[in-house]
Amino acid sequence: MNINKIIRVFPRRTNATPCDALTFTEAPTKNDLEQLAFIAFDEIHISVTFTYDLPKAEELYQKWSVLGIPVTIGGPAIGMRGEEFVPGQYVKDGYVITSRGCPNHCWFCSVWKREGDLRELPIMEGFNILDDNLLACSERHIRAVFAMLKRQSERPIFTGGLEAKRLQPWHVELLRSIGTKRMFFAYDTSDDLEPLMIAGRLLQDGGFSKSSHAARCYVLIGYPGDTMDAAEMRLKQAWNAGFLPFAMLYRNKNGEIDKSWSKFQRLWVRPWIVVSNLKIADTFNARQE
Repeated sequence: MNINKIIRVFPRRTNATPCDALTFTEAPTKNDLEQLAFIAFDEIHISVTFTYDLPKAEELYQKWSVLGIPVTIGGPAIGMRGEEFVPGQYVKDGYVITSRGCPNHCWFCSVWKREGDLRELPIMEGFNILDDNLLACSERHIRAVFAMLKRQSERPIFTGGLEAKRLQPWHVELLRSIGTKRMFFAYDTSDDLEPLMIAGRLLQDGGFSKSSHAARCYVLIGYPGDTMDAAEMRLKQAWNAGFLPFAMLYRNKNGEIDKSWSKFQRLWVRPWIVVSNLKIADTFNARQE
């Protein structure tokens, strides 16, 4: 499929949204229509990641249909299974997916329901890995991914997340050897804490100091039954395990959040604020001891 002949429309812009001339996040303006009149394209794809963006996607469908070109709505939000990864098509250049699916069946995650079991894909060039669960892949595939990353001019980032309980010393050596800039792990349930602590020790023993903040951790907060005291404890546990924590606020299938959690989350998503507050807490605790 030639992406140069596909208009891609997204209900919202994120850090991963492509930036080329055929990518849009709104309805076409008069100026857009005039410019597109000189471009030969075959299809319009409206790509939706989050279910709560579906109403806007339907509005965009109506607006873009005036061009008289076939328009389709797809993406994770409608349960569409991902196929082979095409660089630059639905994520910007430099972002890459080398595998899809996950062997875990976490209650809060739709990946395994949508993608099924883990599938290794042909490895394309890029520096920001978005895989659902890279460490669940075969050793051969993982080593091939790192060989690709070693060729990149940008320092690698693992935004898709690495599963702490699967981290092994040889993974750490690979992460160190390519000069990893950032890697994200997750603390979603109480069962994640012990593996996270072990992963933190492995990373520090492998040369990733806590002060570098290369190792980071998404911490799920605000889910049914959660409390702010419990959430703060988990965030501090992630810090003590050697990770810079980031609060990820739970949304239900309609995209709704408990607004009473919003202010709390803001204190735990800006790196400089998180580091400052936690360092102050560390200093206070040391003095108390």
